[in-house]
Amino acid sequence: MGTLASGLGAIAGELAGAPRVYVDANMPAGIVSAMRNELGWDVFFVMEHDELRRAHDHVHYQRALDFGRTLFTLDHDFLDDEKFPAMFSPGVVVISAPDQDAILRLLRDFDRDVMRAPEAALMPLRGRKQLLAPSPVQ
Repeated sequence: MGTLASGLGAIAGELAGAPRVYVDANMPAGIVSAMRNELGWDVFFVMEHDELRRAHDHVHYQRALDFGRTLFTLDHDFLDDEKFPAMFSPGVVVISAPDQDAILRLLRDFDRDVMRAPEAALMPLRGRKQLLAPSPVQ
């Protein structure tokens, strides 16, 4: 039987190059699970932390920046630059999709194109916001 440090070391090694994200309370747990298990992201999910479950949006915005994580949400309030100035943004991704399958499709593409792009930094959207929504059918 190994030590706690040796056990955590293996997990940390697996996540070392993983995109680091902060997910607020309105994201479905199934999507959070897919972020971790399918996409391989290092996810901080506020619903797993009693002190943050009901925190105000401004707290989440600041915590994501403090923790060095891109904020993922379904809450369009984060697009308001007066309340949440882009220049102070940890990088915000607001998702607008009709169901969990559509959300996951958007996240897969976003993972490939942005989060794991060769030039991606620790916080690839710092100072910016991105709205993810399905393209209209033509």
